[in-house]
Amino acid sequence: MIALSDVATSVLTRSFRYHCRIESWLGDELLSDDVPIDAASEETDRSLRVPERITVTVPRVHRGESWSPVEDGHPLATNGQRLRVQLGIDIGQGRIEWFQRGWFVIQDSQVQGDSVNVTAVGLLSLVEEARLVSPYQPSGTLASTLRGLIEPALTVVIDPGLTDRSVPAGINYDEDRLAAVMELLDAWAADAWVTEDGYLYAAPMGPSLTPVLHLTNGSGGTIIEASGASTRENAWNVVVARGTAADGGQVQGVAYDVTGPKRFGGLFNPLPVPYFYESPLLTTVAQCNTAAATVLSRLKRSTTREFLIEMVPNPALQMGDTVSVTTDDYADLLCTVESLTLPYRANGEAQMLKVRSLS
Repeated sequence: MIALSDVATSVLTRSFRYHCRIESWLGDELLSDDVPIDAASEETDRSLRVPERITVTVPRVHRGESWSPVEDGHPLATNGQRLRVQLGIDIGQGRIEWFQRGWFVIQDSQVQGDSVNVTAVGLLSLVEEARLVSPYQPSGTLASTLRGLIEPALTVVIDPGLTDRSVPAGINYDEDRLAAVMELLDAWAADAWVTEDGYLYAAPMGPSLTPVLHLTNGSGGTIIEASGASTRENAWNVVVARGTAADGGQVQGVAYDVTGPKRFGGLFNPLPVPYFYESPLLTTVAQCNTAAATVLSRLKRSTTREFLIEMVPNPALQMGDTVSVTTDDYADLLCTVESLTLPYRANGEAQMLKVRSLS
C-alpha cells in the first residue's frame, strides 16, 4: 500500500475530495506537467505478464491547444513517452496531499471525435517487447543476471532478504526476455514488481500476514458488495522442481500443499495433482525444495477462495496488498489483492477488487 500521512489516511475513511494530475515525459524531458483529463482509470491484474494498464480520455482541443499526437515529440505520442500519475487527497483547509501512483508507457493514442483515447501500460512492457536478439548467457550471479535482463529499461532494487548465488555455467536464454526473468525469480524463491516510483523491486516470495486495510460490509463499511467464486482449474497441490547438479545428475525437490480444501491427501482428489517445474538454475536438492515451495505459493494464488468486491475508492491500495475482509459469512479473513480497477476522478464510480484468501 502506498504510504500516506495519518491525516490523509483518516480522510479516506469518510467522504473526501479527490484529485488527479498526469505528467508526460520523454526521457528526462518534461513534455507536459498537466495533461488535461476528461476521464481516467487504472486496471491491474497480477495474473498478467504486464499487470498494469491505464486508460485516459483527453480533450482533442483544450484551451486552444491541440492534444492530437501529430508530432513525434508530442506528449501523447508513442515514441517512449511515459505518463507519471499523481493522485491527491484534500485534507482540509485548502491543502492537498499528493502522492505518486505510478509510471506508465504510452502504448496507443487514438483520436475519436472530440477526444483522444490514450492507453498506457506498466514499465514491464519494455522488457516484454524487448526480445533477446541472440542467446543470453549469464556468467555472474542471480542478481547480476536479473539486472542484465532488465536494465537499463528499469532500475533493479534487490531486497537484502534475498541471498545471491552464482549462476551455473552453460545457461542459455533464448528470445523471451520476460520469461527468463520469471524463471529466474522462481528459482531464486523471489517475487518482483514495479513500484510506484518506477523501479523493479525483487524480494523473497510470500505475502505479508499483516493487513494494510480492513474491508467490512454493513452500515459504515467500505464494501458496497462482495461476491465469491471458486474453480478446480489449475488447482495443483504438489509441485515438483527439477534441476541439474554440478556432476550432471538430476536433482529434484517436492512441495506439498497441506492446507486448505485442495490440499494433498484431502477430499479434492485422493491422488496427487502435480505441477512440474524445471530450471538449469537449480543445482542442489535444497534449491529445488525452495523453488518448489515458491512455485506452489504462486500457483495457489489462482485457486483459493475468491471475492469480488465493490467498494468506496481507496487510491493508496495496490495489487499484492494484504487486506482483511469481513462479510456476512467471514470475519477478518486475510486476503491478497489480485486485481483492481481504480477510477482516477471523483465521479461516483466505485473501485473494484478481486481478492483471494491466504488459506
